[in-house]
Amino acid sequence: VRLTGTKSGCGGGGCGACTVMVSRYQPATKTFTHYSANACLLPLCQLHGAAVTTVEGIGSTKTTIHPVQERIAKAHGSQCGFCTPGMVMSMYALLRNKPQPTMEDITQALAGNLCRCTGYRPIVDGCRTFCQEANCCQANGDANCCRNGDGNPEKPEEPRLFEKEEFLPLDPTQELIFPPELILMAETANPETLTFYGERTTWVSPTSLEELVQLKAKHPKAPLVMGNTNIGPDIKFKGVLHPLIISPSRVKELFQVSETPQGFWVGAGCSLSEVRSLLEKLVPQFPEEKTELLRSLNQQLGNLGNQQIRNVASLGGNIVSAYPNSDLNPVLAAGNCKVSVISSGGRREVPLNQDFFMGFGKTILNPEEIVVSVFIPFTRKGEFVRAFRQAPRKEASFATVSTGMRVFFSEGSRVVQDVSLYYGGMGPTTVSASKTCAAIVAKPWDDETLSKAYDILLDELVLPPSAPGGKVEFRRSLTLSLLFKFHLEVLQKLRETNVIKDEVPEKIWPLPREIQPSLQEFQAVSKDQSAQDPVGRPIMHRSAVGHATGEAVYCDDIPKTDGELFLGLVTSSRAHAKITAVDVSQALQLPGVVDVVTAHDIPGMKFRPMSGQEEELMAETEVECLHVFKYTCLDPHCVRLRSLSKEAIEKSSYYEPRRSIERGNVTEAFEKVDQIYEGEMRMGGQEHFYMETQSMLVVPVGEEMEFDVYVSTQSPSAIQEAVAETLGISSNRVTCHVKRIGGAFGGKVTKTSHLVSITSVAALKTNRAVRCVLERGDDMLITGGRHPVMARYKVGFMNDGRIVAADMEYFTNAGNTIDESVLVVEKMLVHMDNVYNIPNLRGRGAACRTNLPSNTAFRGFGVPQGLLMVENMVNDVAVVLGRPADEIREINMYRGPSVTHYKLEFSPENFLRCWDECKLKCDYSARRKAVDQFNQQSRWKKRGMSIIPIKYGVAFAESFLNQAAALVHIYKDGSVLVTHGGTEMGQGIHTKMQQVAAAFFGKISLSATGYFRGEDLYMDWEKMEGRPGAYFTFGVSCSEVELDCLTGDYRTLRTDIMVDIGRSVNPSVDIGQIEGAFMQGLGLYTLEELKFSPSGLLYTRGPSQYKIPAVCDVPLRFNVYLLPDSDNPHAIYSSKGIGEPVVFLGSSVFFAIKDAVAAARSDSGLVGPFTFSSPATPERACLACNSQFTQKIPTSKPGSFKPWALNI
Repeated sequence: VRLTGTKSGCGGGGCGACTVMVSRYQPATKTFTHYSANACLLPLCQLHGAAVTTVEGIGSTKTTIHPVQERIAKAHGSQCGFCTPGMVMSMYALLRNKPQPTMEDITQALAGNLCRCTGYRPIVDGCRTFCQEANCCQANGDANCCRNGDGNPEKPEEPRLFEKEEFLPLDPTQELIFPPELILMAETANPETLTFYGERTTWVSPTSLEELVQLKAKHPKAPLVMGNTNIGPDIKFKGVLHPLIISPSRVKELFQVSETPQGFWVGAGCSLSEVRSLLEKLVPQFPEEKTELLRSLNQQLGNLGNQQIRNVASLGGNIVSAYPNSDLNPVLAAGNCKVSVISSGGRREVPLNQDFFMGFGKTILNPEEIVVSVFIPFTRKGEFVRAFRQAPRKEASFATVSTGMRVFFSEGSRVVQDVSLYYGGMGPTTVSASKTCAAIVAKPWDDETLSKAYDILLDELVLPPSAPGGKVEFRRSLTLSLLFKFHLEVLQKLRETNVIKDEVPEKIWPLPREIQPSLQEFQAVSKDQSAQDPVGRPIMHRSAVGHATGEAVYCDDIPKTDGELFLGLVTSSRAHAKITAVDVSQALQLPGVVDVVTAHDIPGMKFRPMSGQEEELMAETEVECLHVFKYTCLDPHCVRLRSLSKEAIEKSSYYEPRRSIERGNVTEAFEKVDQIYEGEMRMGGQEHFYMETQSMLVVPVGEEMEFDVYVSTQSPSAIQEAVAETLGISSNRVTCHVKRIGGAFGGKVTKTSHLVSITSVAALKTNRAVRCVLERGDDMLITGGRHPVMARYKVGFMNDGRIVAADMEYFTNAGNTIDESVLVVEKMLVHMDNVYNIPNLRGRGAACRTNLPSNTAFRGFGVPQGLLMVENMVNDVAVVLGRPADEIREINMYRGPSVTHYKLEFSPENFLRCWDECKLKCDYSARRKAVDQFNQQSRWKKRGMSIIPIKYGVAFAESFLNQAAALVHIYKDGSVLVTHGGTEMGQGIHTKMQQVAAAFFGKISLSATGYFRGEDLYMDWEKMEGRPGAYFTFGVSCSEVELDCLTGDYRTLRTDIMVDIGRSVNPSVDIGQIEGAFMQGLGLYTLEELKFSPSGLLYTRGPSQYKIPAVCDVPLRFNVYLLPDSDNPHAIYSSKGIGEPVVFLGSSVFFAIKDAVAAARSDSGLVGPFTFSSPATPERACLACNSQFTQKIPTSKPGSFKPWALNI
């Protein structure tokens, strides 16, 4: 049907880009149901009788756009736009069910939708306008808030990014009707089995339980599929083939709910969303004492998967999947639930206990048995049930450890009559701590009993140090700390019921989660500026409406040509090996394979030149990393693997040149300081995770060796050159087309050149158009990302806080080729002073050669890594001196006319304004005192606060990289064509170009060409001086977090960002770039973690394993301010580059977490600097807190076991 609005971002239901709305008619009740779902997991056979609405179905620019599409677009909630159709459909499905949602409804609906560009705030703000409470000015906390009485929301004093009064109203009566023909079909059709026959699989959907039992008896190995959330990914990613699939979605008995005096029977076919809705209706109908289990189940369901997954996944399917880290099974087992199963041999009831779960994906049920319903009992008076979970990300993430805990007391007693403790994530399946329970029964519920229970539990639930999933110490500590949480909550309940009179040590409360309205402050244009001049105004992204309607065309949306082929990549199975033989015969025999392309097929250059070295396009003699491009089976001879920076350092395995820079005399300065401190820090890498994976289409034109290349790239000229050199033709034979890019962040330059070169060889060899669109897993496997870094530092300082000398040494993990790694090191070194005037400063950097996929450019280009080490060093100085970190920063800042360590003169005036304004805007001093007071009163929740600066040099240290050209044509009909050398990847360059061009209407000739060559930029590493940047962008970020010391979970309570970007050409675009960069930095420093096996295998190959920030990670108050009255003579309209600098400001959350951890450590008597690597994951934060529970966990000696994952 050629509806390309629905996007494919991951193929596994983890990103939400493919979200659609499914509607069904229920003949029995004559009602309709509407729910969001992931199209990538929806089997077409399952949709018989349903209506599917895609983003094109709710509105378009050719007719009328829907209010959801309009508000997300006009609220600036779209940048690259690839995620936007999914966002629109998630919100649309919510509004079809609840036209006036709450903010909690919105965040739940959007929890399964990922965005890499915007930082989510503008998306949330656009959706917030549908809330009933959104009728206020949304300035809560500001002096002019309408709720303060003095404010006037009708006449705001400050300019706003959008005017919600202009939005189209939402009229639920005007929504699409359910197709009448489907209603007729549902009401008149005779119940009969549906059978769909495919080439490899047959799909059968019976209508009666009897027939279902017969089918399962005849085909016991055939899987039952309801939501396809388990079977679907296995089929797609693991190549699992099922000759027969049975869909019981039309068997009514699987959806029935019945009440008994003891509890409820819930149909196993009910979706998790339906179960949750049922529980929410039931809880208010019964006394609180009877609903302990119901409330705990409802809590776990709210965090299980995402809304799209919960809408299709079934209760029974979730149980029998028997995942090791299941969220539901531990609480169902602890609550004494049971299942009713049926087979040809009859019915039986099976309790959900330790005997039911036998292993990963295995239960006690026979292959032919079917779960019909699940019994959820009422709890008794004196019975308490709780469920806990800890996960890498707060929502839409598999649990690291989950628990279900139940305890029963006789009335008026604290003596335990019965107790159940079940854990997920502590073995191959759900496990029961039966020995621990036995030690608690018949004992009073007090500290003494639980203290003994901890020791027994530690011995009972043991994980080997090389256990799958890793995080062994963390997981073991969680078993104790979660039991402690249960202990405190039960004590609180006993006190509330007057069973005990003791004061509870501390009440456990959940972390705050509701996103509050935020502030975006920018300078309004002058009153003298013409109304027709759009420069400086918050103009909507020119493609935003096209993004929101699904009409924007991306590379893979281009219609297929006749005879088009698809290129698939096969990757090496060894990280370092010699190729001894290549045999393509088996590959050529595979169904659908037309040809195989190897290095021998390349007519031109078989490598790409990079930084003076050569990088092979396809392996020919040696494989140097696990994921190098290869198209055939090979017979490899293993060679020693080198994957860690540490190993590379020991072997002096570096790419040349190595770089160094020094100001003053560092060695002599160390002899004159009061104190010296030395430290080491590691920082992990980062996956680009652009929403649109690497995509390209190469089309032979048909004459004179000409090729049209359609590609998602940041550098069309590099693509043109690469294809020409690879094919051995001149560049004028290659035309490169780039309409838009679905996100890039530096990852679509060199890596795209390699991929398109290989694709062009296939097109040449077959003389047919060839398309290559990487699956998410392959993209992550092949293309590399941000460089991991290890740094050592030595700092000398005076007792008054002045840093006199610093010596920094950086080692990056470059991977198996040089790519742009040396340039990344150079960028680190020229920024190593940040905003600090350190008179004696030395930096050395090296790019380590390892057998991991080659890392490449990424937003910030080394600065986010290098500055983290610098700020960590400054923090350590503050800790050693016992002074606030912000004081030490202020003491050492550049002031007055200044000179960098590479001898560049500059003025720090605007930076100092940013610093002072940010502290004032965020009320730093008062909040710092409040944080300290909070920490004194709370043992297990701590708050942390940090304010972090940046001085970022914009441009590259090579003049040829800082030039551009533009061509403007005005046609006879008055239309204007602006051609320029930039690519639109979400940063709004086309929108800004349009604004600038529009400002000169009536002032230019019919055709004009303009050229720009930047100032003479260079860096002389021999003289250690230069001008590597045209100007500096300054910024400051202050963040406050609340940390759960027992689990490592945190929430960013507030972030304030002040940035000097000169005079903004488009405040809405620039603020969007600031927020998006900050959230990407937040992910880098606190969340995103790449995991490699000891053999070099990348574990984290999709959104289910690799977590980027989601809506739940947005600071609850997210305020952005643009420094007013700032000029920049070095750029157009006094503007400044903003896309890269703010990534580092995400580290304010990292240092706030470290501040909270330090407060927790002080309660344990630990003071002084401590090692805290990035990212600050819950695992690292929890273990660093060094609580009484983490102290109990024995550590395994490195080298005595093979770790599950490496610290690269």
